Amino acid sequence: MIYIFTLIFLLALEFLYLKIADRFNIIDKPNERSSHTKVTIRGAGIVFYVAAIIYFITNDFEYPWFFLGLSLLTYISFLDDIRGVNPTARLTVHFASVLLMVYEFGVFSYPWYYLVLAFVFTIGVINAYNFMDGINGMTALCTLVMGGLLLYVNTTINYIEQDFLIYTLLGVAVFGFFNFRKKAACFAGDVGPAVLSFMLLFALGKLILKTGDFTYVLFLGVYGIEIGWSVARRVYQGYHIFEPHRTFLLHMLSNEVGYSSLLVSVAYGLVQLVLGTAVIYIVQFGASVQWSFAIVILSVLSAFYLVLKQYIFNNYAIKGEMEHAIRRRRIQMVKARRKQRSQLIPEVKLVKEVKIIEMPKKDKREDLLHTGV
Repeated sequence: MIYIFTLIFLLALEFLYLKIADRFNIIDKPNERSSHTKVTIRGAGIVFYVAAIIYFITNDFEYPWFFLGLSLLTYISFLDDIRGVNPTARLTVHFASVLLMVYEFGVFSYPWYYLVLAFVFTIGVINAYNFMDGINGMTALCTLVMGGLLLYVNTTINYIEQDFLIYTLLGVAVFGFFNFRKKAACFAGDVGPAVLSFMLLFALGKLILKTGDFTYVLFLGVYGIEIGWSVARRVYQGYHIFEPHRTFLLHMLSNEVGYSSLLVSVAYGLVQLVLGTAVIYIVQFGASVQWSFAIVILSVLSAFYLVLKQYIFNNYAIKGEMEHAIRRRRIQMVKARRKQRSQLIPEVKLVKEVKIIEMPKKDKREDLLHTGV
């Protein structure tokens, strides 16, 4: 019964937030890289944090250090939705939040590079969720799939409090009610992906620490392939990896090919569901079987992803890609000119400092000669 009351409360709160955000102009304006064409309210992912607060209060303030890190992350991300924040400040808070989550895990006895990997992985997942938010229903549906997989595994392994996952999914369901539409009523903003990915990574980390099976990371496999190959392409072509763009496969399928955003979201969710189900089955085998499975499945999905993406590049005009290519070419030309100018400047050879010694005057010189000096 408490879950029903929580669901109703979160729905009412989300309605209230939409009114407040509309009043104070907390919106996402479409640009050349956007998948939507109308002004849409952003920051609606704050409902995920409210769901976490309800869990925290009703479960005797469990996981306090994690919740402190989540609160810091929520504050800086929601502030970014409202008026923007300095990237350095945001990254600092992200690092502090990861430290608090790791402290909650109790793994500070591990080598220092584990902490570095945890930080890089967390930042990568947060940004992956952020990129996915532009497609209607993608954040909600893929999170429901991943959360459902974690919830199912928890019924047999019991690695985390069940309510932690249930309240998280209640928040996702409420957000999905407003976002999983042909014309979304709201987007999660920066706060939604940050909070949601942080909560799911905490659950996933608890699962891996309890079982020792890193194969469960493949619960994020679809996001990982999308982000990994897109970032690799942009690095290879000389683009800034954090610069917004429309060359994710999910954006291209929706914008250029013309498939419905909801259909693309459902397709991604189904692929992740099949992959996650296979992971749950394969973890009962030994490490060699798990590694072989991971290599094969990632290779197959990567090949399919790259072939499909290249086909779209070859047969469709990607909006904004030409402008990026022109700007990149101009930057390369400017760098080439600067290099050429530096080569044309004549080399100036510096000579060692010459010390001038003042010769003594004539009368003093004669005195020195008489004294035999």
